[in-house]
Amino acid sequence: MTQYPMAKFDITRGEIERVVARFYAGVRAHPVLGPVFAAHVTDWPAHEDRITRFWANAILGERGYDGNPMATHVSAGNVRPGMFAPWLDLFDATLSAELPPDKAAKWSAMAHRIGRSLRAGVVDRDILPGGVPNLRAPR
Repeated sequence: MTQYPMAKFDITRGEIERVVARFYAGVRAHPVLGPVFAAHVTDWPAHEDRITRFWANAILGERGYDGNPMATHVSAGNVRPGMFAPWLDLFDATLSAELPPDKAAKWSAMAHRIGRSLRAGVVDRDILPGGVPNLRAPR
């Protein structure tokens, strides 16, 4: 088994691959998330490989991912505020189904931090203080 001295917690690349595959199977069937992803993903195996590399980089310290998730989600144009909760709920359910509770909890905490950051950069950037929409925000 490969050792990852920079790993944030104990998990294998195989476990990451399993979680990503099961999660995206759920995404494709999801009534809210499915159409959003289908508008952008034409090659699911390539997408899952890219996301596996993202998580392997974030958790294990592998250097196989080179992307900008914030820019990708901002440029998608169809990511809305109500999509983050179902995304995280599905991800948490997948983690619980695939991993022991301690690993699931650690990965979930990381996913929720990333989700908050993405939401702030993708959605909340268009909200002014007091929850007023910024109608002059670039789209």
